Amino acid sequence: MSDPVGPVEGLVAELTVLRAELAAARAEAAAKDERIDALLVQVGELTVQVQALVLKLSKDSSTSSKPPSSDGPGKRPRGGSSRTRSGRKPGKQPGDPGTTLRQVAEPTERIGIPAPASCPGCATSLLGVPVREVRRRQVFDLPEPAPVEVMEYAAEVKCCPGCGKKQAGEFPAGVTSAVQYGPEVTAKMADAVLGHHIPVHRSTLLVMELCGVQVSTGFTAGLRGRAARLLESGFLPAVRALLAGAPVVHADETFTRTAGETVFLHVAATEHLTVLHTGNRSADAIDAGDVLPRLTGVLVRDGYAGYSHLGQVLHAWCGAHLLRDLRGIHEADPEGQLWARAMADTLLEANRFAAAARQAGREALSTDELQTIHRLYTGALARSRQDNRATNTELAAHARTLARRFSEHREVILRFATDLTVPFTNNQAERDIRPTKVQQRASGGCWRTLQGLADFAIVQSYLSTAGKWGINRYDALKRLFTTGAWIPHALTPDAAA
Repeated sequence: MSDPVGPVEGLVAELTVLRAELAAARAEAAAKDERIDALLVQVGELTVQVQALVLKLSKDSSTSSKPPSSDGPGKRPRGGSSRTRSGRKPGKQPGDPGTTLRQVAEPTERIGIPAPASCPGCATSLLGVPVREVRRRQVFDLPEPAPVEVMEYAAEVKCCPGCGKKQAGEFPAGVTSAVQYGPEVTAKMADAVLGHHIPVHRSTLLVMELCGVQVSTGFTAGLRGRAARLLESGFLPAVRALLAGAPVVHADETFTRTAGETVFLHVAATEHLTVLHTGNRSADAIDAGDVLPRLTGVLVRDGYAGYSHLGQVLHAWCGAHLLRDLRGIHEADPEGQLWARAMADTLLEANRFAAAARQAGREALSTDELQTIHRLYTGALARSRQDNRATNTELAAHARTLARRFSEHREVILRFATDLTVPFTNNQAERDIRPTKVQQRASGGCWRTLQGLADFAIVQSYLSTAGKWGINRYDALKRLFTTGAWIPHALTPDAAA
């Protein structure tokens, strides 16, 4: 008869082994869970770091307020332009007169080309055959540069027999030196160095090669200062007064390297007027332009707080700057910052409403359109709070700051929709201040003196304004150095007419 205790002891031993294996499995699982938790924490920390790096590295001219020149050569901003297709085909538009070279009825010279004396094919004589048609071809060209004309003015001097004083004939206006360059040479040199931003030495070579006249670099280098002095008393005060009375004015600023320091160039502009001046970014420097403190209309600008002291104007923020800021936030975390995309779409939709209303000749958006814009705007702000409520990352901090700006400055941001005379962007000011960067590149990236930068600002104000009125640079400069500066007397050419 077998012992009944044996099977029980075997079961107990097997159960003990199973319990040990279960405890080991539980310990291994706990260790894995702990490792997983640690990895999840690490992944979260790395995600935050990646978002911060993406936010920092993605900042270029398409995702922030950085200028395009900071992108570097050959670098195309990611995401392309926020502009939409205009629907126009490339090239000349229908109805535009174009500038195609066409034959003239009265050429300078005609050169006849007789037909051959005999037919090259059958050798039949063509001497008595009447002319059936004349084929014309015209060549437009310039003559060789003529030798420099030297005009001498000889003023007679006589001694008065009555009082004994010498009396001399008066020289023509502008003839002030024993030897000087005339208005044509002066205007051509000024057009090269002031109008086209060509360095002084290269300007002298260019004019010599094209016109056959040798001009000293010292004369060329002094043209900007001469032009600025001629513009200070008449042109500048007149344009500043006109700008101060404009209903909508654009303002912007950009930095330069001058005399070893960072100096800013400020611009105040409309579609037909431009004034630039130098200074830092302080409120006093902004007011030194003598335009914005007197302005009572709408000031279109970016979000820089330096303009906030101008309480007598209605402010409007540039939509393009806001779109770039929103793109920077959204691209850093496309899934977690959906509000930025929603707000960008809201601005673009509002701009579409405003553009369509202007094209239709309407003076304001309808109540339904404005309600739609504000409903979308409010929804995007609500989404911003949801997207950034439970996170405390650097990206979330940036997002909350941007969302706060949209919440606190709704009226300023949507000014273009509530007032159709206000454009969506501040491109007007940015275009007018862009020649500063062109001149920087031409002059080695800096100005040697503060006076040189100030003179550049004055002359560029003149050339920009004249160009907006349809006056080319050469004609504007020739007039400046002969009869005096051209001065606008109205806000627009139509008003002047």
